Amino acid sequence: MTQLTAAPPAPPTATAARRRKAPAWLATAWPPLLVFVLLLAGWTLASALLGDRSFLLPAPTRIFTEGLFDPVTGPEILEALGQTTLVAFIGLAIAVVLGIGWAVVMLQAKWAERSLYPYAVILQCIPILALVPLIGFWFGYGLPGRIIVCVLIALFPMVSNTLFGLQSVDRSQKELFQLQHASRWTLLRKLQLPAALPSIFVGLRTSAGLSIVGAIVGDYFFRRGTPGLGSLMSAYTSRLLAAELYASVVVAALLGVAIFVGFGLLSRLAVGRWYDATKA
Repeated sequence: MTQLTAAPPAPPTATAARRRKAPAWLATAWPPLLVFVLLLAGWTLASALLGDRSFLLPAPTRIFTEGLFDPVTGPEILEALGQTTLVAFIGLAIAVVLGIGWAVVMLQAKWAERSLYPYAVILQCIPILALVPLIGFWFGYGLPGRIIVCVLIALFPMVSNTLFGLQSVDRSQKELFQLQHASRWTLLRKLQLPAALPSIFVGLRTSAGLSIVGAIVGDYFFRRGTPGLGSLMSAYTSRLLAAELYASVVVAALLGVAIFVGFGLLSRLAVGRWYDATKA
């Protein structure tokens, strides 16, 4: 008798693979969505319980109807969002260049690190609100002053994370370059900077969020030129427009989240593959 053998299983199709991945994606997405729904429910309940004082915490629906989707307030907030984004990105770009350059200078010698790093810490510890009036006196109350506020707030994470990454190079790899009599520039360009990329991107994501804060803080106090989100927040506060104020705050928060996620994806594209492989 001929023995019947079972046919080999068919390879999984793309549809089946997507079905297997869907539960993992849902497992990642549903916890923050659940928290978001609970926050909205609690917010709505608290606003209803306030009664006549609900203007202190307007219902989430009012933020959309009287704020984002209002024919007057909505375009006003979008225009201010564009100005804040412009200031934040210019300040972030300057902070990235200065921060990486500062860290590279401190990397060259211990005396340079001991001389310069304390000033980076001091710059981080000084309350920015104490410097804002001085910046206005020195550089004016327009776009340059707002950019300088962004740079001062966003600079330290770039300095500290870049220096940490540059100093975390494997010693054996560094000794191998030194055995080949590589110059400092070659060592920096081919070993230290590539190895520091994960730390640089961590600092970049942190500084990106802080640059949004700096743009809003500078705009809140200077109020010159094209208004940004900070100017709108100040105006809405003085006029007791709670729904519009909350709408501008929500837009600022969403901008920070979008920039953080965007730089996270950029980091994954730039260093994700080899960096995750090293950590595995």
